[in-house]
Amino acid sequence: MFNREATPQLIQLSQQFKAVAVVGPRQSGKTTLVRSVFSDKPYTTLESPDVRAFAQSDPRGFLAQYPHGAVFDEAQRTPELFSYLQEVLDASDLRGRFILTGSNNFLLQESISQSLAGRIAYQDLLPFTLTELPTATFTNADEWILQGGYPPLYDHHHSRDTWFANYIRTYVERDVRLIRNITDLAAFERFLRLCAARTGQLLNMSNLATETGVDSKTIAGWIAVLESSFVIHMLRPHHVNFNKRVVKMPKLYFVDTGLACALLGIRDANTLALHPFRGALFENMVVSELRKQAWHHGAPVEFHFWRDSKGLEVDLLLENAGKLTPIEIKSGRTIQTDFFSALGQWNQMTGNTGGILVYGGDQSQQRSNGISVLPWDAAHEALRQVGNT
Repeated sequence: MFNREATPQLIQLSQQFKAVAVVGPRQSGKTTLVRSVFSDKPYTTLESPDVRAFAQSDPRGFLAQYPHGAVFDEAQRTPELFSYLQEVLDASDLRGRFILTGSNNFLLQESISQSLAGRIAYQDLLPFTLTELPTATFTNADEWILQGGYPPLYDHHHSRDTWFANYIRTYVERDVRLIRNITDLAAFERFLRLCAARTGQLLNMSNLATETGVDSKTIAGWIAVLESSFVIHMLRPHHVNFNKRVVKMPKLYFVDTGLACALLGIRDANTLALHPFRGALFENMVVSELRKQAWHHGAPVEFHFWRDSKGLEVDLLLENAGKLTPIEIKSGRTIQTDFFSALGQWNQMTGNTGGILVYGGDQSQQRSNGISVLPWDAAHEALRQVGNT
């Protein structure tokens, strides 16, 4: 088992709250983590039909089996249980009594969030970060982009192509139906692949609706499905305008670039190296790596981008305690002068100095203008520089 960076944060939350929910995409390692950290607690999975039937038909009787708490896996399968769980939690001050896992963000459901408000904390667990893997697992960024971080791909028993094909099929045919009543699964899978072709781009729902063959309202609902099941995440624009018209549409990124590559039909590093989406996938990799690091450590950092109507863009803005740190992302392996253009314009416009450049090479530098240059496999250092991990 690989050590997960979320472990200290998970333990801390269990010492502060009566229950903790560990949420993240299917196959991100949630069960392995909670069974390791809370090995003293009984474990049951609500994926099992007979266990689920018991919990649904007799929730009080089901919970009475676990007077000292338990780990409930795939808890989103029994939303009926949560109001009864509230009664049990209110009857005791015991911390970390119940540990729940879910492969969609069930705490976003209004009925559940009202039942458990103030009683439960949640920890996001996403696929592996690069720093959770052994050093030198990858020799270049393309290998990491292509493979992604889903834990089953690192037990040496799975073919990448076969595993992703089955993951996509399981997600579309099973998990999506648990979140939303989608009848046209072929259209949804087409939509999913079209999203992969828009990674790192502004989300234009009207355009996406036209290509998918459904209306914009349906697309909005499907985007919400992808977000709640941790397939994609949206990067929202920062509101600061500096007397300029700014873009208000969010940008779309996949939580895992390996899944995005599979949806795009990219099967090997040589194809990726020449692919027209390589730059967007590299940017996706850096943004997702930083977001995974922040979520796993519970870092209070907000993620934005900034773009004005004339095309000036800062790829990523990290906001911590009101301070904005600009980050430029370039996939090239050789540092070029124009890599610093956007950071320079941002600093001139804001009156600040510094910033961070993450690129596809292997050299770290500290420039005289205060800009830090980080190679792709040290992108996580950006969070450390802004004081978050």
